[in-house]
Amino acid sequence: MIVVVMGVSGSGKTTLGRALARELGAEFLEGDRFHPEANVAKMSRGEPLSDADRWPWLDRLAQELARVRKAGGNAVLACSALKRAYRDRLRKGAPELRLLFLKADKALIRERLRARTQHFMPPGLLDSQFASLEEPGPDESPIVIDVTPPLEVLMDRLPELVRPALVSAAGSVLRLRQ
Repeated sequence: MIVVVMGVSGSGKTTLGRALARELGAEFLEGDRFHPEANVAKMSRGEPLSDADRWPWLDRLAQELARVRKAGGNAVLACSALKRAYRDRLRKGAPELRLLFLKADKALIRERLRARTQHFMPPGLLDSQFASLEEPGPDESPIVIDVTPPLEVLMDRLPELVRPALVSAAGSVLRLRQ
């Protein structure tokens, strides 16, 4: 099982992704750690990434997903995956990946970004993230979670929120730790 936890910066991808990986007994992959230094520097300066900046990063993430898949493992990847084309690029490494879309309004995310101190992504890039966001369509079978409640509440409720939707390609329900 490969799950991509997606959404704009500040939606809780890392926090909820780590919690989900623990629940699944899966490897956690933090997408931001795979960005080339040039991408991190660009975002740190408040410049949004272009598609050309993102392609090599997405290809690297797809390679990581393929590695896990080839080894027969499970993984949870925290990655913005804002556009359909980006998600399709990730599917090159894991065609059966499941999307967990963390959805919230811009005002809430802006508050969370302002409170965050240990990240290279400045709040000024939030508008560009929402402008780029293409919410996953029904054909992508996303699990959509409203992240308006505090992340601590969502982490406690994570198993009940995702259990019904995490179904493997073979049709069996993936067991979460109790």
